[in-house]
Amino acid sequence: MYAVVKTGGKQYRVAVGDKLKVESLKAEEGDKVTLDHVLMIGDGDKVEVGTPTLNSTVEATVLSNGRGKKLRVVKFRRRQNSRTRNGHRQNYTELEITAIGGVAAKAAPKKAAKTEAKADDKPAVKKAPAKAKKAEGGDDLTRISGVGPVIVGKLEKMGITTFQQIADFSADDIERVDNELNFKGRIERDEWVKQAKEFLAE
Repeated sequence: MYAVVKTGGKQYRVAVGDKLKVESLKAEEGDKVTLDHVLMIGDGDKVEVGTPTLNSTVEATVLSNGRGKKLRVVKFRRRQNSRTRNGHRQNYTELEITAIGGVAAKAAPKKAAKTEAKADDKPAVKKAPAKAKKAEGGDDLTRISGVGPVIVGKLEKMGITTFQQIADFSADDIERVDNELNFKGRIERDEWVKQAKEFLAE
């Protein structure tokens, strides 16, 4: 019986009793580890292939942790008098396979976990979209082109909440609001007064 497992981004064909070196695992010597990314299990003519993994595990015992042979990395650029030389030793964990075919413990689905968490909380109150937000006792000023929720908030602080107030703007009012909100002539450019009058006529 053999299995193909994936660990450390690499695939290994293993059988019970095999010893192999894999990418370093967080385990001490003598620890038992479970490899749950089993891609395939073969037993004679019977072969079971995962999509992409099987609901099985491979058990192994950690024999040792170490570092591989030193690799020499040389960069040489001809006619540039440029040479760099580096060494690298890759960490590894040596395993001995002890069992193949254990059943993997399934984690609870994420959606179910979220649903359980929400059940204890208070029911969420659905927020109204920003455009539908209306000042209490006022008009929906976001209908004026170029006016968003942020500007509506600033206008409310100045006490401007209705189309009638904007329609009654004098030249001094426009200048005062322009200066206070740093609009630089935006009220006249976007024709707030004209738009407010049209909304009042509806």
